[in-house]
Amino acid sequence: MSLLRHAWCVGLLATLGLGAALMAVPVQAAVPAAGTLAPDFALSDQDGKARALSDWRGKWLVLYFYPKNDTPGCTEEACAFRDDWMQLSALGAEVVGISVDTAASHKAFSQKHKLPFPLLADERGEVAQKYGALSDWLVVKLAKRYTFLIDPQGRVVKAYLSVNTSKHSGEVITDLKQLSKR
Repeated sequence: MSLLRHAWCVGLLATLGLGAALMAVPVQAAVPAAGTLAPDFALSDQDGKARALSDWRGKWLVLYFYPKNDTPGCTEEACAFRDDWMQLSALGAEVVGISVDTAASHKAFSQKHKLPFPLLADERGEVAQKYGALSDWLVVKLAKRYTFLIDPQGRVVKAYLSVNTSKHSGEVITDLKQLSKR
């Protein structure tokens, strides 16, 4: 959280007489640096199947966090990954989306848009927090639109922290092609 935004939140809470809530403001985790092991996780997908980071060991993983199912930007991003899924797969990559929505919401979103990849339900925002991808305003939590490219050994290769939803999938494909030349 930026210092200015934090100061604004502190002022708002104090004005509302909610100073005690300041003690509950969570500490934002840092974004995992390139070259470090990706934070482990275990979450349920849209079908209720338990999924862990280790499920994708040995493959490239495009792990993308997004704010909310069925919003314009999130739909555009998910559908771009869907449309480019064959290219990503040919490069040895799997795609996994994570938001704080429920598994039931993910199921409806996935079915509606015919998404060929899992969406994981991080309802408490704990995994998003580990990746520095959680916006937590005490009364509402949303995942930030961040993507992590994770190599087959489980290391973060690149973090995308400023995502243009219409071009992002293509950007990831370009990076995967460059990385596969090494």
